[in-house]
Amino acid sequence: MPSPTQITVSQLSRLIGTPDAPVLVDICIDEDYNADPRLLPGAFRHPFKDIAALAPQLTDQRVVVICQKGQKLSEGAAAILRDNGVTAENLQGGNFGWRDANLSLVPAEKIPERNAQGRTVWVTRHRPKIDRIACPWLIRRFVDPRAQFLFVSPSEVAGVADRFGATPFDVEDVFWSHRGERCTFDTMIEEFCLNTEPLDRLATIVRGADTNRHDLAPEAAGLLAASLGLSRMYRDDLAQLEAGMALYDAFYRWARDATDEQHNWPSAKVES
Repeated sequence: MPSPTQITVSQLSRLIGTPDAPVLVDICIDEDYNADPRLLPGAFRHPFKDIAALAPQLTDQRVVVICQKGQKLSEGAAAILRDNGVTAENLQGGNFGWRDANLSLVPAEKIPERNAQGRTVWVTRHRPKIDRIACPWLIRRFVDPRAQFLFVSPSEVAGVADRFGATPFDVEDVFWSHRGERCTFDTMIEEFCLNTEPLDRLATIVRGADTNRHDLAPEAAGLLAASLGLSRMYRDDLAQLEAGMALYDAFYRWARDATDEQHNWPSAKVES
């Protein structure tokens, strides 16, 4: 049974990918990390000896500290954060517990370098519709919750990527883009090793909407309609992205928890 200052693997797995996910801080020593350089979805690394330096930026946030086995390092680091006024827990079983439960781990080599503010920076074409909203949602929910997205003129994506150290996506001739009949959202799920039943189900819907293949999933037409509606509602691409985050949150929770639920207007007749 976990202590009052621990969170179990199963409890944390239900939170990751949702707006209620805690901040995940990986404090494994370099030797342990280099032996298996993968991170829990959304986690970032920080030296355990300098954990108190994070406290000012974690105020009013729930934090989970992760080490290799969920013992002394994460117990101590979480205690230091709590002493600095942060709501902090450590993950019971640590990275080993998460790995042994066969849950997704993101290869660190696939995560772009972070800027001076600790954020990954991505750039794509302006006026997003489907893939260019779905991919930022995936990144913020499963890779880097603080990721920055730059929406620019199509002709300037490569130049902005070069000058600002941004990673281009959903444009031609770049790594993070369509591959055959599969869209950029599919590419990111595959490369970040995030293949789960709910995300694969959502990917089929995104692919159907993004490539006009509504036969792939009945929900694809609805996603297209909602996406086009959002693009008409917002002139500001970042405002549209924030609204789109809620849309994809809803689709993800449906894909994870509600696919078997049906709904119909009550049709019972009143007997005379």
